[in-house]
Amino acid sequence: MIAPKEETKTVFIRIKRQDAPDAEPYWQDFEVPYRDASNVISCLQAIALEPVTVNDEKVAPVAWDCNCLEEVCGACTMVMNGVVGQSCSKLIHELMAGGKGTRDNPVVLEPISKFPVVRDLYVDRARMFNNLKAIKGWVPIDGTGNLGSGAKESQANQELRYDISRCMTCGCCLEACPQFTKDNNFVGAQVIAQALYFNKHETGAHLKGDRLDTLMEEGGISDCGNAQNCVKVCPKEIPLTEAIAAIGRQTTVHAIKKFFMGK
Repeated sequence: MIAPKEETKTVFIRIKRQDAPDAEPYWQDFEVPYRDASNVISCLQAIALEPVTVNDEKVAPVAWDCNCLEEVCGACTMVMNGVVGQSCSKLIHELMAGGKGTRDNPVVLEPISKFPVVRDLYVDRARMFNNLKAIKGWVPIDGTGNLGSGAKESQANQELRYDISRCMTCGCCLEACPQFTKDNNFVGAQVIAQALYFNKHETGAHLKGDRLDTLMEEGGISDCGNAQNCVKVCPKEIPLTEAIAAIGRQTTVHAIKKFFMGK
């Protein structure tokens, strides 16, 4: 007796594609083998290996961005079934919940919408890194030489800064923020939290005034609408709303000092 051939389980994926930054987006559906505990990146790799749509049309491989595959670099951010996240740590079976993944109800992948699309799921996140430069997101040590041990740091301050240091510059908080758009100058929660990180550093605090001056300008802390979406989608559970509140207090004190003391 010959055993019946086991049917291979597959998953259908719909991807929003765009051939160039100025090209019109369009959708394509793909069918890939389902494997237990596989992530979204694995499915994209399967499509890249054989880029054929469900209509048997051979197409160009889908472009996306990734690096570490360990939810550390932040490069693989995309919108999956309408929710922003890291595609390296998002398992495909999680996206198939509720009957998703069928031909009529496929898993949907889109690029994050708050940054310019380079191609397909790959976007240009340079704005975030430029904003880090604007708030001087570094510790000024050039030319200091060996000055001995640094200042002591409280345990509470150390724990807060550690939490903030886990930021991957992934853009999830900005994708979920209603105030952050392609057409405005709002810096968003990511940069505000990093300003607090460096302001809380004993040496980094030497540039505190410069950072607060920047965050008091157009697109700074006053543009935050306190929607609190950012903290809900952060993959690293960074206390973004606490950081925003802390920077709000720091800018208020800084503005008062500048008004009365001229500095």
